[in-house]
Amino acid sequence: MVKKVEVVAAAIFSKCGSQLFIAKRASQSHQGGLWEFPGGKKETGETPEQALNRELNEEIGIQVEQSSPLIKLHHDYGDKLIELDVYIVSEFSGEPHGAEGQITRWIDFCDIDEYDFPEANYAIIEALKLQKR
Repeated sequence: MVKKVEVVAAAIFSKCGSQLFIAKRASQSHQGGLWEFPGGKKETGETPEQALNRELNEEIGIQVEQSSPLIKLHHDYGDKLIELDVYIVSEFSGEPHGAEGQITRWIDFCDIDEYDFPEANYAIIEALKLQKR
């Protein structure tokens, strides 16, 4: 039986809106070594917004002040079915960093195609490109 995983993720833009914050997945994790949008698994009873706030605080040390839904998607990796709620975080407090030791960086949004992401993330990237037009 395929495991279903509910996940939240965030496209975090800099104050000027031209840079995007990404993190690199640990090599031993599912889809390891690829870049991703920060986020993580929802816990039982959490709303997507609660999970987003908790995960971003734990993973990259920020508190979300303003976010809006971008896209909800499902992706089947074969061994895992991902349900992904993605938000744009436009305002936050704190300085994003790899609070769990992961590699992170700000990138120019126009350079996003130079980074390798998990397959499910390409729908997120396309949604962001459509919104940026």
